[in-house]
Amino acid sequence: EAGSEDIDILPNGLAFISSGLKYPGLKSFAPDKPGEIFLMDLNEDYPRAVELRISRGFDLSSFNPHGISIYVD
Repeated sequence: EAGSEDIDILPNGLAFISSGLKYPGLKSFAPDKPGEIFLMDLNEDYPRAVELRISRGFDLSSFNPHGISIYVD
């Protein structure tokens, strides 16, 4: 709904998407909503983004993802 900030795609077709960037001077459609990370399987016939659940103890209220990178070992 609020748009994505960045995307990184693994060789197996899984895409990780960061969303919810709040930046001074940039309009925010959901200023009180924390940032999110989504997963999309591009191998599916009708891919859809699914919000990943962030583990307990993480301060979601200040989560403001700007970019995303994946390291494959």
